[in-house]
Amino acid sequence: MALCEETLYQIALTRIKGMNLLLAKTLLDTVGCASGIFQEKEKVLQNICGLQTSIFSANAVRSAIETARQEIEFIEKKHIIPLFFSDPEYPARLNECIDAPILLYYKGSANLNPPKIISIVGTRHATNYGKDFCKTLLHDLAQWFPDLIIVSGLAYGIDICAHREALNNGLQTIGILAHGMNTLYPATHRKTAAEMLSHGGLLTEYSSQHPVHKGNFVARNRIVAGISDATIVVESAEKGGSLITAGIAESYHRDVFALPGNIQNEYSKGCNRFIRENRAALITSAQDVATAMCWEIPHSKEPKQGSLFPEELNETETILMKILEEKGECHINQLTITGNLPASQVLATLLELEFKGLVRPYPGGLYRKA
Repeated sequence: MALCEETLYQIALTRIKGMNLLLAKTLLDTVGCASGIFQEKEKVLQNICGLQTSIFSANAVRSAIETARQEIEFIEKKHIIPLFFSDPEYPARLNECIDAPILLYYKGSANLNPPKIISIVGTRHATNYGKDFCKTLLHDLAQWFPDLIIVSGLAYGIDICAHREALNNGLQTIGILAHGMNTLYPATHRKTAAEMLSHGGLLTEYSSQHPVHKGNFVARNRIVAGISDATIVVESAEKGGSLITAGIAESYHRDVFALPGNIQNEYSKGCNRFIRENRAALITSAQDVATAMCWEIPHSKEPKQGSLFPEELNETETILMKILEEKGECHINQLTITGNLPASQVLATLLELEFKGLVRPYPGGLYRKA
């Protein structure tokens, strides 16, 4: 893949210390192209930018061009596509954000400007509750909207769960990296990342020469938020990166949704707070997301209530399943009292239902339908 000379200067522009999207747009509106900027006199560029001190010193320009040449060699070798903010393939939704990256590095197969695209984020300490919700949510969304793209940060917990469930259900998924394409963090997600290249892709604003820094992970959250129509927070503690992403999405006037959870659960407190403060809409299903986003569900694919109690369930199993259906979540003591059954019989029956994949146990002696 041979890149044109203009691409070299576009990359070089990102290597000028102090450069941002607003300055880049101002310069391009005046000069016309990136290569022209580097051919212009330092004083002229300073006046265009309205800066008191110049950021285009001879040393700065020389260093920027040299590092850009090295980056060109790397991305040509690795078949990475550089996307300048003026390119038609650059994510249009992200381009609406004032702090969008000047240039992105992309490797993958997905269209970055699809009809529907959402971000799913959450804690790295995902519980079964959060992971089960991801699984159900993406299964249903995939049935209704097969062209939907799922975005996340490829991190532990909810992020990687969202990517994997998207792939499991035939949806394309894009991982936003906090580092260059020369590495992958965490390395344990390398297999999933490789699969995503042909069913989505990887996207980053960082070059291969950019050091991996803790601040990168916070900065990349704005891309996760800005590239999507909506951000869904599945689980979050009172403070965390997923809430930062949700806050950024809110500032971009994008829809924000959150999954409510047990008030005693540490990793539901952030979601519950955002809902309580009216900063996120409460969702419990794919139907809620579709309704809020005004996405029309095909009539032939509207959810149908399946048979809740298969014929092979015995009387006690049927009683417990009916209780869980009505209450949603139930403590084992409640099941014993409501079902008017011996505790030993309830325990044995719950174990059988768990083996059949019909119920799931949760901390604190709680059970709910799988």
